[in-house]
Amino acid sequence: MKRSREFEEESFSFAYRNNSILDRSGELFKSLFAEAIDGIIFADHEGRIVLANHSALKIFECTSEELMNKEIWDYVYQKDSHFHKVMKESRVNKAVRDELVFLMPNGQLKNLEFTYKAHSIAGYDMAIFRNVSERYYFEQTLKDSEERFRKVFEGTLDGMILWNKQNVIIDVNPVAASWLGVSREKMIGRDLIKLLNFKGRERKMIEHHQEELEREGKSDMLLPVQEESGGHFYEISSKGNLTSNLNLTVIREITEKMALQEQLRKSDTLNVVGELAAGIAHEIRNPMTALKGFIQLLQLSIKEDHSLYFNVITSELARIESIITDFLVLAKPQAIEFKNHPINSIMNDTLDLLNAQALMHNVQFELDNRGNLPDVFCEPNQIKQVFINIIKNAIEVMPNGGKVRIKIQQGEDEFVHIMIQDEGMGIPKDKINKLGEPFYTTKERGTGLGLMISFKIIKEHHGKIEVESEEGSGSTFHIYIPVHAS
Repeated sequence: MKRSREFEEESFSFAYRNNSILDRSGELFKSLFAEAIDGIIFADHEGRIVLANHSALKIFECTSEELMNKEIWDYVYQKDSHFHKVMKESRVNKAVRDELVFLMPNGQLKNLEFTYKAHSIAGYDMAIFRNVSERYYFEQTLKDSEERFRKVFEGTLDGMILWNKQNVIIDVNPVAASWLGVSREKMIGRDLIKLLNFKGRERKMIEHHQEELEREGKSDMLLPVQEESGGHFYEISSKGNLTSNLNLTVIREITEKMALQEQLRKSDTLNVVGELAAGIAHEIRNPMTALKGFIQLLQLSIKEDHSLYFNVITSELARIESIITDFLVLAKPQAIEFKNHPINSIMNDTLDLLNAQALMHNVQFELDNRGNLPDVFCEPNQIKQVFINIIKNAIEVMPNGGKVRIKIQQGEDEFVHIMIQDEGMGIPKDKINKLGEPFYTTKERGTGLGLMISFKIIKEHHGKIEVESEEGSGSTFHIYIPVHAS
């Protein structure tokens, strides 16, 4: 820099001697020129550099000797359309203010902001430069970051909502707009909480989520929502003060994930029950056989006064044996031979078996099986077992009597639809989904194995069982069995 200082002194002396750029009374100007933070360059009428201050040499990273007699515009990196536009403006207006990329003598590229004025002082052109490379880098980095965020925001499979502390929606991505059923344009500027319009338990959960977000700066929650299409689960994660005092909420629907987890849980439970059942059934069956044998031997010597006790013991042993049989069905795969069979025939056989029990409980059957129904592809005894389990349950939930309505009809998608409806007390909504789980029952003396086996059999037939119920209005079991082999 010593050489550049010497050059400046020589240049000023040259200017003084020739009375061209500075006059001898320009000491203040000379001081400002030398100490200016911005780079200042003077060029003659041919565009050659004749004078440069210390800041200019620092920007161009060269000595005065390297800069002298070069043309300013020689250092422009690309002579593109923008450059030619700048040149044209400088010729027409004798002045221009813009920004270009310059190639330094050492090979470095810099973004320089400049002001250029022709014939500015004593007939010389003046250019003032400022290095904005760092600012340009940060601006470009910010722009790239915003573009990346926008791509993630718009392209993610999760719903995303940006909203401020006043709950006003600032932006929303297509997924969130689709879930909420409102277009993006109509959502922006609206109150998020009012738009969600949750009530009851869901509203309290949202309020708690918002309070935790304010307190902790982040909040996560699992929100179950009952919609017309059924129950849905949403995983909601919010972060506060993400940028410019904005909150970001990410919404992910996990209904299928929850259903899969529930299936895995039931499957694991079923495996455990199967292993447990195999052990229990074999261990209990042997002493049970001995007990039944000795009870039968004692039957002849039982006095009439004790006949009630004998009947209770016999009944309970029969019940234990029935439970063991159910356990064995779960414990080992059954040999199944599927064939086409008339569904009406299976149902009629079932009702004949249960008719006596129905009469004892003052229950009447109403069967509607009109129409030309196709045969179903099934194992008849297993389907009969399903009908027995469900109709027996229907009888038992009506201790004061009533009607069991049974309707068989052609369903959709090559299925036969069997509907079994009782007039019992119904099942609470939160317990319907648990039907068919191991040991889950709504009866006081039940084991839950009957329904569990029924669900298992229908699943193996590639069918399905659906339950609808209201407390106080009875329950309806819908059984769908495919007509053809799957």
